[in-house]
Amino acid sequence: MSQEKSLLVHGYEVVIGFETHAQLSTNSKIFSRASVAFGAEPNTQACAVDMALPGTLPVMNQGAVERAIRFGLAVGSHVAERSVFARKNYFYPDLPKGYQISQFEIPVVQGGEVSFYLGDEKKTVRLVRAHLEEDAGKSLHEDFHGQSGIDLNRAGTPLLEIVTEPDIRSSAEAVAYAKELHKIVTWIGICDGNMQEGSFRCDANVSVRKPGAPLGTRREIKNLNSFKFMQQAIDFEVRWQIEQIEDGFEIQQATVLFDPDTGETRAMRTKEDAADYRYFPDPDLPPLVIAREWVERVQASMPELPRAQAERFVRDYGLPEYDATTLTQSPAMGAYFEAAAQACGQPKLVSNWVMGEVSRRLNAEEKDIAQAPVNAVLLAALIQRISDNTISNNAAKQVMDALWAGEAPAGEPLAQVDALVEAKGLKQMNDSGALEAIIAEVIAANEKNVAEYRAGKDKAFNALVGQVMKASKGKANPGQVNELLKQALG
Repeated sequence: MSQEKSLLVHGYEVVIGFETHAQLSTNSKIFSRASVAFGAEPNTQACAVDMALPGTLPVMNQGAVERAIRFGLAVGSHVAERSVFARKNYFYPDLPKGYQISQFEIPVVQGGEVSFYLGDEKKTVRLVRAHLEEDAGKSLHEDFHGQSGIDLNRAGTPLLEIVTEPDIRSSAEAVAYAKELHKIVTWIGICDGNMQEGSFRCDANVSVRKPGAPLGTRREIKNLNSFKFMQQAIDFEVRWQIEQIEDGFEIQQATVLFDPDTGETRAMRTKEDAADYRYFPDPDLPPLVIAREWVERVQASMPELPRAQAERFVRDYGLPEYDATTLTQSPAMGAYFEAAAQACGQPKLVSNWVMGEVSRRLNAEEKDIAQAPVNAVLLAALIQRISDNTISNNAAKQVMDALWAGEAPAGEPLAQVDALVEAKGLKQMNDSGALEAIIAEVIAANEKNVAEYRAGKDKAFNALVGQVMKASKGKANPGQVNELLKQALG
């Protein structure tokens, strides 16, 4: 089956484009000095500019522009030397000016792409643009005794709206793209990525068509603030559109919302086109001019990007692509892995432990890797004792429990690990003479398993290994046990 056919849903091709609003990590708003701190009492962070009081004028936030430049450089875009702000006209109760300041014809970031892996397959989504704009306020409908209130704290919050081409072909691909974009904006420090607080909100434009047909009519699913709900919403919308078409109805362009309680999308309003917003250049803001020297300064301050770091981990440490991608979910995780790998010289073992035991414990405690009680050098010391056969992998997990709980005595990392191994009696038995004696006793006591093994039953051998491990109280080296047992059985 071809790649194209494998993506069809009941004979229809799914076409998805994304618009993502990333709240920029400035301390103040895009056109005023008011704070953007989350969780303040309603209307305590709305100044005269945000409320559009007569006589006020917007002033551009330089930090917001610099963050847009950083994003453009991260995704290989063209950073425009000259871009223009426009007024996007529409009426909403929480939009005091009656228009939103945005960018239309000439955005600050143009083109670019985001690449990621879906399973073993590399995917690339082209970007149309990323433009600066202000957020609107918020209408509040709860605790007002049947009335609504307006909170203008978010009015003027700086946003970077990132728009893709309609390159995405499934809900799984959509989620993978969104996660990669989330990783990029948090990695380069332009957005905190907090989806629950609305710092990273995605709108999915979804349509379906028969293969080779023109693009279908799209419906925009607004404000998806969870990767789980994103996939559910797109899957439902695709099924709904196909059912409508199959029943003889035409899809009407609309903006819809996803209800996680019902798992369904519902229409909010008919979808506007650009002409409906009557864009025109904002007379209060001059064109935004970005000198080439400014772009070069930002370029010099850019960190190693996640995709580049993953490729380096594959090249320099011999890691599988999956490991490298997983270990570059955040700068802190990449740095943790690299410090441990360099300290013990066992990159694949380090990768297994970081993705396994370390991540399992962090997830259970809802902690970031920067908060891990076991630092990278201490993990490297533990792995060194696994690789030199001082302890088994199972014994190492017991040592890890003690390290995580802070039970290790003070001292150098290797000494801390050795002290716990000694105190808990976990040192692995590597004495071949002692092991041979145990194996001889096990063979003598398990004649049936011996006979079955010699008759070609592999499970009988595993049973004998288990008996040897039990007799050694789990301290025998499993690899050595296998080798000596096979020798003893002839």
